[in-house]
Amino acid sequence: MKILNFKKLLLYYGIKIAVSYFCKNNLLMKKILFNICLTLPILSFAQNLQIVPLGVYGGSNESNLSSYLVAEENSTDYLALDGGTIYSGINKAIEKGTFDVDNSKVLKDYIKGYFISHGHLDHLSGMIINSPEDSSKPIYGIAEMIDVLKKKYFTNDAWANFANEGEEPVLNKYYYKYAEVGKSFKIENTNLKGTIYELSHVNPLKSSAILVENEESAIIYFGDTGADRIEKSDKLATIWKALEPKIKYGKLKAMMLEVSFPNSQPEKLLFGHLTPSLMNEELKNLAKEVGQGRLKGMTIIVTHIKPKGDFEQKIKEELLKDNPYKINYIFPKQGERIITK
Repeated sequence: MKILNFKKLLLYYGIKIAVSYFCKNNLLMKKILFNICLTLPILSFAQNLQIVPLGVYGGSNESNLSSYLVAEENSTDYLALDGGTIYSGINKAIEKGTFDVDNSKVLKDYIKGYFISHGHLDHLSGMIINSPEDSSKPIYGIAEMIDVLKKKYFTNDAWANFANEGEEPVLNKYYYKYAEVGKSFKIENTNLKGTIYELSHVNPLKSSAILVENEESAIIYFGDTGADRIEKSDKLATIWKALEPKIKYGKLKAMMLEVSFPNSQPEKLLFGHLTPSLMNEELKNLAKEVGQGRLKGMTIIVTHIKPKGDFEQKIKEELLKDNPYKINYIFPKQGERIITK
C-alpha cells in the first residue's frame, strides 16, 4: 500500500497550473515545461527507505534478537532482514506508535518475505516460532542457509515443515528463493530489488549480506561477519568493490553492519564477528575502493551487539571515540523507525 505525500502532490499540480498560465501564448516553452512536468512525479515522489528494528541484539535476549524490516518510506510492503525476533518486535513497534494495526496484520500482510542471512538461531528463531500464524511468502537466501532450514529446523523432530521443500509432510506455506550470489532479483510484492553476497562467519562457514534498493536509494544489511584478515577471506573485499558505484553516485544511504564485541575481546575468541577496531580496519579497505572523502558522514546502523555486561556501552564509546572517517553511527532501538536519507 502506498501513501502519497500530500504536500508533494500539491506542489506538483501547483507547478502544472503555473506552467499553463505563464506559457499559454508560448507553444515552444509550453512543450518544454510540459515535458519537465512529466518527470515531476518521479522526482517528487522519490522514495527514501525506512527500517523498523524488530530486534537489535546478537544473542541472549530472546525478545530482542536480530531482525529488521525494510520498505520504501511511505509503504507497508516490507522485507524482513533476518527473523530472530518477530512477534515481540512487532508488539514493541506498536507500543512505540510505529505501527497502528494489530500484530497479525503486520505479520501476515506487511511482511512480504524474509531474507535469512545464515542458519543461527538468533537470526531465524522468531520466524520459525511464528510460522503457524504467518501467511504464504518467500524466504530468500544462499543455498547453505536454506539447507540448514530444511535439515535442522523445518523438520518433524524440531517443529514442522512449513516450507515447500524437505521432509514430508511439506506444508507449502513458505517457499525458498535461492540466491544467485551477486545477481539482482525482484523482491516479490514490493518495489524493491535485492542482491545477495556471501560473508565469512568462522571460515569455511558462510553468512550473507543483502543490498536492498529502489530506483533512488539503497541500503546494505550484513549478517554475521568476521574481518577478512581474521577470516582469511575476501568476502568483504568483494562487497566493497560492488558498493563503489552506489557510494560514488550517492545511492547507498546506509550500511547495517555488526559490531558484536568491544575491542577487549581477543581475536581468537571473536567467532566470526567484528569489534570497533575491526570496523575501522574494514572501513579503511572500503576507503581504498571509494576514496576516504566519500566515507565522511556515511550512515552505519550498528547491529548485533552482544547484550553482555557493559559491552553495549563500551562498543558505543569505542566507535564514537575512534572515528577517523567521521561515520554517522546509529544505534537502533527496538520498534523505532529509521528513515534513511
